[in-house]
Amino acid sequence: MELDYLKQKLPNITDPNLLSAMLEQGTVHKFDYGKVITEPGQFIKMVPIVLEGAIKIMRMDEDGRELFLYYLEPGETCALSLTCCTTSKPSEIKAVAEENTVILGIPIQLHEQWSDRYKQWKDFVANTYQNRFQEMLVALDAVAFKRMDERLMRYIVTKMKQYKSNELHTTHQEIANELGTSREVISRLLKQLEKKKWIELGRNVIYIRDDFEELIA
Repeated sequence: MELDYLKQKLPNITDPNLLSAMLEQGTVHKFDYGKVITEPGQFIKMVPIVLEGAIKIMRMDEDGRELFLYYLEPGETCALSLTCCTTSKPSEIKAVAEENTVILGIPIQLHEQWSDRYKQWKDFVANTYQNRFQEMLVALDAVAFKRMDERLMRYIVTKMKQYKSNELHTTHQEIANELGTSREVISRLLKQLEKKKWIELGRNVIYIRDDFEELIA
């Protein structure tokens, strides 16, 4: 991995000493689409910084049902992973590669050292907590206050923006898992959207109108 590549992926980190430390002491990990990176109960041994692709972060209940929390995209790390690193507690989340993903793993023992040594690392961590907290509030509000049809439509918009595409390749069951409901409910709501001609359903693919976000506003 080259310094210029790291600068491109982490534009907010400009301290040459910190960048050099990340290059020297970080390790690159690659995960194929769908690969489970972390499961509840595992101890996290590194601070994962996404360089390419995306990671989906979910919380699981005792019955194995999943609740989507947020995505990690290039230049971002996971606040819940940072918390586990700091407290030496096992993970309470499930992390899955949403695309073919490349991460830079920073050994956990360096996390607190770098917070004292590098202001930009401390700022990076603080911004991570703030951003992830806001995203979890959005997820909590959606579960507590929004109807499932509203949550589904916002989910579709989020996916369109993430993939920069009007084709969403997924199954009804996968959507149901992320939204914490049943496949039957999702199938019924998608068919309602198809009747409105806002989407078109194919086999494991949803074709979405260009003006979908405007239609649901």
